[in-house]
Amino acid sequence: MGLEEQIMIFVALFFTQLRRDGVLDGPDLLAEDQGKTRSDTVDLETDTTLQVDISDALSERDKVKFTVHTKTTLSRFKESEFSVVRQHEEFVWLHDRYVENDEYAGIIIPPAPPRPDFDASREKLQKLGEGEGNMTREEFQKMKQELEAEYLATFKKTVAMHEVFLQRIAAHPLLRVDVNFEVFLEYDQDLSVRQKNKKEKLGGFFKNLTKSADEVLLSGQKDVDDFFEQEKTFLVEYHNRIKDATMKSDKMTKTHKNVADNYIRISSGFLQIATIENTELDKTFTRFSECLEKARKLEGRVASDEDLKLSDTLRYYMRDSAAGKDLLYRRSRALADYEAANKALDKARMKNKDVAAAERQQELACKKFERISEVAKKELSEFKVRRIAYFRKNLVDLAELELKHAKAQVQLFRNCITALKEES
Repeated sequence: MGLEEQIMIFVALFFTQLRRDGVLDGPDLLAEDQGKTRSDTVDLETDTTLQVDISDALSERDKVKFTVHTKTTLSRFKESEFSVVRQHEEFVWLHDRYVENDEYAGIIIPPAPPRPDFDASREKLQKLGEGEGNMTREEFQKMKQELEAEYLATFKKTVAMHEVFLQRIAAHPLLRVDVNFEVFLEYDQDLSVRQKNKKEKLGGFFKNLTKSADEVLLSGQKDVDDFFEQEKTFLVEYHNRIKDATMKSDKMTKTHKNVADNYIRISSGFLQIATIENTELDKTFTRFSECLEKARKLEGRVASDEDLKLSDTLRYYMRDSAAGKDLLYRRSRALADYEAANKALDKARMKNKDVAAAERQQELACKKFERISEVAKKELSEFKVRRIAYFRKNLVDLAELELKHAKAQVQLFRNCITALKEES
């Protein structure tokens, strides 16, 4: 059994046991003092009539199976509590059902969860296995522990993002009553959702290309409502800024992880020197190696907390703001259709031909545009409120954690200096 298979089994057993023991209530076990729900990155209203969570998950080699648990008091469901097993493709299928339904054109559709991606961890595991002969036993064990922690953190973040997607839908008064959502939650058989084939992917590519070109054409359109004109300007700028901030935050987190990895190598080097015979500084080197090992753990916690409280928050709202931009695009398209219908009606009246049909088309376009505008105004206002509230919350949490870790690091190095002086 290879190292990768060992860690995958370890993750599955560890995650299941934590669930059974009721320990896995925090968003990240690597941040020791996080006692909140895993979904605290986003806005979730406290509605107890329909509660959805992922009670368990199993990581296999090429997929993750999520156990979706539902508890409800709504009469449209057959039972008050039930569970089903779902895979990532089925989450994407549910998201697409909302996006493709014109009834929800005025709603910010919760972004689909990202595909589970363990390639980076697997690549590191492979390199670790290949370089085992060039490492000391202690260094190999420490690197293995780091990769186990990283794999577990990635696994839990994957579960959390899929759970957040479902909880956002369950909390929305319109999205929650969709028949596809009921099927997703209640149907206990495989939904037979497959991955898109090459033809479908190519079709999706051209569809996105057409949508992008249409957005460019509509970008110069003057909106009839100043509220939406301001929202469009803001969301475009906001999305670009938060995308840039996400990239920089990921780079910062990666740097902290690299520092932690370097601590491992330096610590192992001093420990190896301490084992050389006739070394007068063996106790000093051993003590310094122990200090670096503790510093490594602290640096790993810093990286984990920054990843959870900053990078994940930025990444989620980058995708959520993209969903907001999609809403504005759908409204702009409805406005363009309405204006085109008005012109067609004027033309029909001038020619006194097909006037009734043109009037019906104009009426339908008008109703669609007004319906989208009415719902969209509320959605965008709520997006602003929840965005500010949860950014403030997570940034305050991050600041408190950074202070805590900084104090711990200062105290650690003070103790290390004291200990080294005693040994000298």
